[in-house]
Amino acid sequence: MDWLEALILGIIQGLTEYLPVSSSGHLELGKIILGIDPSQTDPSMGMTFNVILHLATVFSTWLILRKEIAEVFRGLFQFKVNEQFIFSLKIIISMIPAAIVGLLFEDQIENAFAGNAFLIGLMLFVTGVLLFFADKTFKNIGKVGFKDAFLVGIAQAFALAPGISRSGATISTCILLKIDKERAAKFSFLMVMPLIIAKVAKDLVGGQISLSSDTLVPMGVGFFAAFIVGLIACQWMINLVKNGKLIYFSIYCFVVGAIAVFFSFV
Repeated sequence: MDWLEALILGIIQGLTEYLPVSSSGHLELGKIILGIDPSQTDPSMGMTFNVILHLATVFSTWLILRKEIAEVFRGLFQFKVNEQFIFSLKIIISMIPAAIVGLLFEDQIENAFAGNAFLIGLMLFVTGVLLFFADKTFKNIGKVGFKDAFLVGIAQAFALAPGISRSGATISTCILLKIDKERAAKFSFLMVMPLIIAKVAKDLVGGQISLSSDTLVPMGVGFFAAFIVGLIACQWMINLVKNGKLIYFSIYCFVVGAIAVFFSFV
């Protein structure tokens, strides 16, 4: 993998991590269509590159939502039962389903979808359906409750499958539960950060991360591309959800899903 391929994949990750169109699905499709295989020379390089791209978008999220993140930490470590503490508990509850599914079935999911354009296309259709119904939902004025947090967490667990957008699934579920749209977008981005950080830590401990002098340039290019594009996409997505413009992404998912399915046959 050269720096140009890394740049392309970094841009894809930065855009699609926040836009409700599935970053993992687009990364896999990008590799399939462009014939990019980061693991050809080193089996752990593909894993390393994916981790680095996701870590870049974690930093993007932190920069955009630093005030909200600070509130979550204050809520956890003040040891007072107040609004901040309750909100922090909801974030933790929302993480449980995806954490369980990830620990038990992560390898099986990755193996099932790796290079499989047909399955990714089907999952993009699922994302499109969720976004379509969310776009038709009005009167969203509620806050995230404990039950809501768990249900959104279940949606995030399903989004471990490439093609089902994490932001699309969680934001759509929040909106279908009548939660305020801006609050839904921010909650969605906050709840995924600890899981990505935990995955990075797990891969580090398990020896899954591999860096060499030959890969530093493409890895760095991919990281900064994902970070810069992610900054723009994160703020853009919050505004888009707030203004109720999810139908365009629904159509996009249907179109790309159809292309993926078609591509799998030809």
